[in-house]
Amino acid sequence: MSRSAARRRAPDPRTGWRGRVSGIGESHLPVGAFLALVAVGLAALVAGVVTVGPDWLPGVGAVVVASAYSWALAARTGGRPVVYGSLAVALGVVVLVSDEDYLRTGAAVMTCVVSSVLGVMATVPAVRFVEAARECVIAIGIACVGALATVGFEPTITVVEFEYATFGLGLVAAFAVVYRLGAGLHGLGRRGVAIVLVGMLVLAVTLLYAELLRRYGTPGLVESLLDVVRWSRENLGAFPRPIETVLGIPALAWGCHMRARRRQGWWVCAFGVAATSAVANSLANPAITLRESGLSVVYGLVAGLLIGFVVIRVDLRVTGSAGRRSRRAEEAAAIRPEPARTSALH
Repeated sequence: MSRSAARRRAPDPRTGWRGRVSGIGESHLPVGAFLALVAVGLAALVAGVVTVGPDWLPGVGAVVVASAYSWALAARTGGRPVVYGSLAVALGVVVLVSDEDYLRTGAAVMTCVVSSVLGVMATVPAVRFVEAARECVIAIGIACVGALATVGFEPTITVVEFEYATFGLGLVAAFAVVYRLGAGLHGLGRRGVAIVLVGMLVLAVTLLYAELLRRYGTPGLVESLLDVVRWSRENLGAFPRPIETVLGIPALAWGCHMRARRRQGWWVCAFGVAATSAVANSLANPAITLRESGLSVVYGLVAGLLIGFVVIRVDLRVTGSAGRRSRRAEEAAAIRPEPARTSALH
């Protein structure tokens, strides 16, 4: 192996990543062109929502957004953006021309998954909580555009199965990317292992509790919980999605905050897919209006950030940064570098 090849494969002692750091703008498509494509696709999708223009316009918008997102995710994770972007375009054209339900559904699933993973991968380390909140907003914004692209394919689905499938695939994909970028499991350490186990426990409790309650819950308990949901929908316009509020947003905020200090933060961020996938598949339920879905996302974001703030403060107190002066000193020392948002992580 040549000396230059060894330097490319050796993990950077500052960042923990393997390989070179190249700009997305160097990956055959400038950032401006990517934003322009997303804007064009979003305009076509919005035109479909307000029923302006031909019937095929939302499908074209979905293909444009899905292709741009596929390119961006490949570029961000050090893959082959031209190959994946071109493949997404080709598959999208086949889906629209064939107009088969199973192809549209498959395209919707993959668009939802790509959007949810890209939302997490597009984040950068956050020294302060305000910056962590900004990263959560950016991730949710990416997932919101993905939600429109997902329904732009007009999939034929069962809502619960679609939600479970997109979330499961998104979580597996996020952990696979983090595993590769983080050079395996040895970078976790005891603290990282404990965090991942706690995250898995929270995820299992959230999913199992909802499923057990739906199947075996007593009528009185189920009715009382439904009353809370009804009150929120009638008086506030929506009810936040629990998995986004309890797990996804807090994990993403805490993970971005931790990434400025320790590489284990990426493993925490992977659980942020619980938020981005919940947003990306939020429009798949025809029983929920666009307004209610949007309010649900906003409420989940706000409540999740409150939980994330508490988690971050507890973490800082446990690690010995209690007090304003100590926190400022800790923030000044949080200088663990990572590639910029528009640069490849690997």
